[in-house]
Amino acid sequence: MDLTRKIRDKMMKDRLMFVYRGVVTDENSMSLLTLLEKEMENSEFGFIGKKRLFMFVLESLQNVSRHSDQNLHADMSLVVYSKTDNGYTVATGNVLPSTSITGLKSKLDEINHLHPDEIRKAYIKMLNTTEFNHKGGAGLGLIEMAKKTGNKLDYDFVPFNDEYAYFVLSKTVNSLGVGVHFVENELPFQGKDISQLERLMAENNIFFIWSAHISTDVEKEVLTLAETKLNEEDVEMNIRKRVFSILFEILENVARYSPGKMAEKQYGMPVALIRLEDEAYIITTGNLIKNENVDDLKNKLDLINKNDKTGLKELFRNSLSGQSIKSESTGNMGLIDMARKSGTKLEYQFEQINPLYSYYILSVKVEDKKD
Repeated sequence: MDLTRKIRDKMMKDRLMFVYRGVVTDENSMSLLTLLEKEMENSEFGFIGKKRLFMFVLESLQNVSRHSDQNLHADMSLVVYSKTDNGYTVATGNVLPSTSITGLKSKLDEINHLHPDEIRKAYIKMLNTTEFNHKGGAGLGLIEMAKKTGNKLDYDFVPFNDEYAYFVLSKTVNSLGVGVHFVENELPFQGKDISQLERLMAENNIFFIWSAHISTDVEKEVLTLAETKLNEEDVEMNIRKRVFSILFEILENVARYSPGKMAEKQYGMPVALIRLEDEAYIITTGNLIKNENVDDLKNKLDLINKNDKTGLKELFRNSLSGQSIKSESTGNMGLIDMARKSGTKLEYQFEQINPLYSYYILSVKVEDKKD
């Protein structure tokens, strides 16, 4: 529970929406891109702004996929989305050999010193002269990113060890699709926060974190990303089905009790994460809930936790028989189903925020148990 609060506070403090840690592949790149697209559907971004941002994200993901050290440190790659007053910020992190820093830094500085009008000319020239290999043209992807948004690229190299460094690339894009760069009186971009976030996730075996309002469309993309991740990890089918099913139910639980975007933004954004601990997958959510709903929900959770496998089956049958087509809620069926499929107790905690709201943390451990 303390870990969830720590993550919630960091996500809110840094205005982070989503963090993915792991190998970036062609398969999960589409889910990573679509997740941002669904979150932005009700934003102030117009067609041009969205198009430019998505093209930048896609190129960033391809850049990580091309240049990560696939043998040793590909699983340390990070994709981070955040919402700021200026727009949306996309940051990626991946490990590179220290010997690559000088050449890459030189290319980035060269691109950043170009006037926006010069970027397109430089891109065409490089396109006509660059020799391509399996990692793409040298610097072509970077200048493509700058061309999309017409501004500078923020970057940093954080030392990892004597042989490797963590390369962080970041860009803030406003609603017009134009890059927003720090001005002269501001401190240069630093990638330390991104590398520290990667360490936090690595130490706790966290695959991804979502911290924003969970709509139906966002829920679908979170599920798709989780399914892709589990497939890539070659997780045993029994576990994979349980994790997916429980993730679906727990996200539905968050959406059911949501008091709305404004309250969440002011008092506590939802958090959803999956991590691995002692060969068991732990799915955790945190969300704001009205105090008037706390006692009833707590009673449901306590009742579920008092029952064994046979008792849960009977509870589920009784809950199912009490439903009708006109019912707006499934009662405690979703919670019962989580307990049945996980084979463990539902861990929960309520933290009162103010007279109106509490923050509700629910954690489910998925163990390797048969139905």
